[in-house]
Amino acid sequence: MSAGWFRRRFLPGGLLPAPGTPRPRASPVPYRRPRFLRGSGSGPGTADASRRPDSRPVRSPARGRSLPWNAGYAEIINAEKSEFNEDQAACGKLCIRRCEFGAEEDQEWVTLCPEEDEVIGRELEASGQVGGCTALVAVSLQGKLYVANAGDSRAILVRRDEVRPLSSEFTPETERQRIQQLAFVYPELLAGEFTRLEFPRRLKGDDLGQKVLFRDHHMTGWSYKCVEKSDLKYPLIHGQGRQARLLGTLAVSRGLGDHQLRVLDTDIQLKPFLLSVPQVTVLDVDQLELQEEDVVVMATDGLWDVLSNEQVARLVRSFLPGNREDPHRFSELAQMLIHSTQGKDDSLTGERQVSYDDVSVFVIPLHSQGQGSSGH
Repeated sequence: MSAGWFRRRFLPGGLLPAPGTPRPRASPVPYRRPRFLRGSGSGPGTADASRRPDSRPVRSPARGRSLPWNAGYAEIINAEKSEFNEDQAACGKLCIRRCEFGAEEDQEWVTLCPEEDEVIGRELEASGQVGGCTALVAVSLQGKLYVANAGDSRAILVRRDEVRPLSSEFTPETERQRIQQLAFVYPELLAGEFTRLEFPRRLKGDDLGQKVLFRDHHMTGWSYKCVEKSDLKYPLIHGQGRQARLLGTLAVSRGLGDHQLRVLDTDIQLKPFLLSVPQVTVLDVDQLELQEEDVVVMATDGLWDVLSNEQVARLVRSFLPGNREDPHRFSELAQMLIHSTQGKDDSLTGERQVSYDDVSVFVIPLHSQGQGSSGH
């Protein structure tokens, strides 16, 4: 696909003007329900603060509406920020045409990736929008499954005797060294308000002159240093696990957008620290001896906040073998995964688990999909 195709397909008004060229202000792009959820029977406005987690509706495609590969999908609105699920989903088939390179218009795709941040930034500015998003994408092409992730969603392959991660989350904690190195090379990005060094705890004035553990960009382990006054500044990365924050603001380190995002009450930008380049994992489907219950589970962070890869795999293996005759079983499984995050007793773990974030889940069967399949 070319850059021109990308612009015609996704950008209002078709072609994007050159940098510095004024263009009419466009209307913000509205939230939209996934097309495959139309007719699902659940209307908007059902996610209010008075609802308990276990009573909020789980949406799934209508019984007569099937997704490519008979994939399953379900979602729930927990965050109560709007009447729409902020974890937007899409799926479909693409027809990819082979073409011989040579003509100038066929070479357009080469410039698509290098200018993509720029494209999104100018489009957001033109439409008056702010904010950003993460992305998790799976593409099936000629017997291989490509999974690209820029953010904190996750995809896993679940088989009878294996659970294989197909992506990894990008957070300030997992990308500590990259972020610290950027601050080392460009210290002006910290505006004298932050320290790039990491300490096991937030330092106080009483720590001056004391020896404490620390880590810098070139270090995988910890070492000791004497605390100086500059070490008392707020840390570039603060907190641990899902509580880790970049510049005290953002919980992810890769994504799209967020060009205007700044640290509260300052002019310090977060965008220079955010990487839009995804991690891509390639699964050679044609080389796997696939079984009927082999699936890929893709879900947003609201699911993984409370369920591990192994817990999801156990739920998949406990559900699919006994429901082989149900044509809607993969959507039923996606719904069951979400129900497992609503605070109900989990018979497999004996725990009560509650997610307070929006959740979107795809369950994609791999068996009997054929070889050399077209793009999805």
